Amino acid sequence: MSSKKGKKDKKQKKEKKSVYILLTRTETVPSRVIHFFKRMPYVHVSIALDEELDELYSFARKKVNNPFRCGFIDEDINSGIFGRDTETRCKVMRLRLTEQQYQDVKASIEVFKSNREKYKYNYLGVLSIYFHLGFSRKYKCFCSEFVDKVLKMSGINLFDKGSARVIPDDFRTCELLETTFEGRLQSYRDYLHSDMLAMDNVE
Repeated sequence: MSSKKGKKDKKQKKEKKSVYILLTRTETVPSRVIHFFKRMPYVHVSIALDEELDELYSFARKKVNNPFRCGFIDEDINSGIFGRDTETRCKVMRLRLTEQQYQDVKASIEVFKSNREKYKYNYLGVLSIYFHLGFSRKYKCFCSEFVDKVLKMSGINLFDKGSARVIPDDFRTCELLETTFEGRLQSYRDYLHSDMLAMDNVE
């Protein structure tokens, strides 16, 4: 086995035992409104199965120009809202898991993927957050509710409250999550690759 292949296998093994929480704040009207009322530095949260954020999921708008058609989506940091709002700020946080926990998270996300047409956005749930309530509905979620629900379905409890009461700022301040990057979202992969290159040079 070449040393290069060995490093690649080592990297893949490491990634299989972590998921990544992406916190963002775009310049959309809903984002600005939520920021104004809640004063959170980040107002949207997504979950990724890999460090590159290639397998990234959340509840958000399905069409860039239609903020009212929302639901479960596969996100891409280079297209959609993220591709349009190129100055989007972000925070990437890592959650270390056992191999079994990682597989459970994948299985939980598959439940949403296989039923994506059933899932809609939980608008009432978002409104209830402002009154410190939690309004849960079977096939409706908002972004932070979805991420927490995926983790709870996998036996991972980060917060001592129901998913419908979890907000993006809860993830930002969670001591069980490790910050790996904070800055401009469009710079994330350049940062990641330069960091990996530096590690290879050291080795």
